[in-house]
Amino acid sequence: MRHKVADVDGPVHYVDFGGVGTPLVMVHGLGGAAINWMAVGPELAETRRVIALDLAGFGETPLLNRSATVGANARLVHGFVEKVVGEPVVLIGNSMGGHIAVLEAAAHPEAVRSVVLVDAAIPGPHVRRPPPLMLGAMAALSVPGLAQTILDHRVRTLGAEGLVMQTLALVCADPSRVSPEVVEAHVHLTRERSGLGRQNARAFIQASRSIGLRMASPAFWTRAAAVSAPVLVVHGSLDRLIPVDAARRLVEKRPDWELKVLQGVGHVPMMETPDLFLTTLKSWSGYRIASAAAAS
Repeated sequence: MRHKVADVDGPVHYVDFGGVGTPLVMVHGLGGAAINWMAVGPELAETRRVIALDLAGFGETPLLNRSATVGANARLVHGFVEKVVGEPVVLIGNSMGGHIAVLEAAAHPEAVRSVVLVDAAIPGPHVRRPPPLMLGAMAALSVPGLAQTILDHRVRTLGAEGLVMQTLALVCADPSRVSPEVVEAHVHLTRERSGLGRQNARAFIQASRSIGLRMASPAFWTRAAAVSAPVLVVHGSLDRLIPVDAARRLVEKRPDWELKVLQGVGHVPMMETPDLFLTTLKSWSGYRIASAAAAS
């Protein structure tokens, strides 16, 4: 696992897990980072060229004068595929990264061999009442200035370890299943980002508002209808952020897309149950077909 930086209209940090063969690019979700994929990247790299990038304003990619909106980061992903990879990819996206994967596959079919949506941030029948922590965050994001203050306060009050554990409690059905190595890597990154000051929260606020607007817009379904690549939809049955009914609704609209529901799993299966995630991905015909096409 090597950390690298590419110039894609500014510095973009990414993790190169190595490997040769079909390129596989993994995109994290809101508040995430390339290291979200560290529990699955090495094994995938046994048969693929595997890369995970940090979106603008997240992980170790600075925001600088860029935007962290969904549209801006979708353009960043496309630029990354063009400039760094240089050939069509298997695109895997979690949460907001899944939404971005749909946008990329719809707008640039020539750049995408196949798509894997992992608990993607998609519109759906979100009928469950969000947890109190999420309700507070949603309310704060709607008040100018308040979101910045609250996010800064959380970092100072909880500390890096407390913030990581609180986040895992929200996105995992059982946080104890996340490996200590993965937890420690996220604590280390959170400590590093705590020194960024106002920039630390600015990207999160921009991206949160952007994905909220996009999930309320019917334009998503037009994008989904335009995707021509094979698509696997992976979704945890106990996802508190994007209920599994949203994934079921998605495949009803695109019955050619395959749905795999992971029982007893939350929003980040690649972190919580990496072995189950890997088994699910490797058993999908679209994953094998993309590799065979690249080898021929």
